[in-house]
Amino acid sequence: MAALLDSTHEILRGSAHELRGVIADYDPLLDMIGAARFVLLGEASHGTHEFYRERAQITKRLIKEKKITAVAVEADWPDAYRVNRFVRGMDKDGDAEEALAGFKRFPTWMWRNADVVDFVGWLREYNDHFKDDAQKVGFYGLDLYSLNASIEAVLNYLRKIDPEEARRARSRYSCFENFGQDPQGYGYAARSGQSCEEEVIRQLIELRRRAIHYRDDGKPASDEYFFAEQNARLVKNAEEYYRLMYHGRASSWNLRDRHMMETLEALDRHLSQVHGATRMVVWEHNSHLGDARATQMREIGELNLGQLVREKYGEESVLVGFTTYAGTVTAASEWDLPAERKRINEALPESYEYLFHDVGYPRFFLNLRDHAETKNVLREPRLERAIGV
Repeated sequence: MAALLDSTHEILRGSAHELRGVIADYDPLLDMIGAARFVLLGEASHGTHEFYRERAQITKRLIKEKKITAVAVEADWPDAYRVNRFVRGMDKDGDAEEALAGFKRFPTWMWRNADVVDFVGWLREYNDHFKDDAQKVGFYGLDLYSLNASIEAVLNYLRKIDPEEARRARSRYSCFENFGQDPQGYGYAARSGQSCEEEVIRQLIELRRRAIHYRDDGKPASDEYFFAEQNARLVKNAEEYYRLMYHGRASSWNLRDRHMMETLEALDRHLSQVHGATRMVVWEHNSHLGDARATQMREIGELNLGQLVREKYGEESVLVGFTTYAGTVTAASEWDLPAERKRINEALPESYEYLFHDVGYPRFFLNLRDHAETKNVLREPRLERAIGV
């Protein structure tokens, strides 16, 4: 067994590319990405500075060298769209910190942190070099937790463009007022048969039926309609998500990741009208961006965004994970409690992180796409670190 482990370490040392903190660190990664249209950059936790910093550095190079069209993140659609308007010079926010102020829902530190502020500021400066909007890089959210904010965004859009339809939409969405402001309270009440399902579906259908009238004023009008439509679709999917959340983890998890895939596909279609072929970077947790078929998730009936992207786009997609042996993380002890800086346990002996720690490099990149021998020695199932919020 010891000899086998030594052999594994030797193979990993031979294929690992040490990261030394220089500009050329990620040359092999960019070579591996090649012409891929979807680059998924994960993280083992939602609160580790190094993951955010390195992901931002990789993304900057992809934007400059691979002509990325958009950055899509594990964040609420309306909050991220405010950032999108800022980075494309379409909003009144004075700086990146102000543009990120819309992220008020727990966990705020996921996106309102120094690394994201720096990246958003950089992206605005990058975009300011271009007069043509088609050359600017957008910033979008893929998640579905913004039920109330998305309802308000749909109503605000309709109030400006169709006040009569706004009143009807307000009546449809008023169904949720019976359950208070907590979407989880709605999910609990829905167990007894109370549901807003019919109303949210009707509203989405009605918005799409009127699309030709709402979008006929040129590109800005088309962008605003797209923003509103995605919010209406989010409300429909969020209603179902909260209604299913008490039926078991797999059903609600799968609905959430399918929603993120639908949003990614909708972005691809919408942006292709302006940019031609689109190329996107996605920032999410490893549990969303790895391929679920290669993990225990598959055994319990779960899929994820990484799997769905790979199934549809194949070699046009690249999945990249980040992990660590030890360190610190920003996290709360329970949902909705204040953030704390916590020291994480060192990796367990049966884990990938423990194995990688013994390779001997403090930081390294491992190409599992082009090195068959490296893939073979890692096929044995091992534990993998995953820290949420």
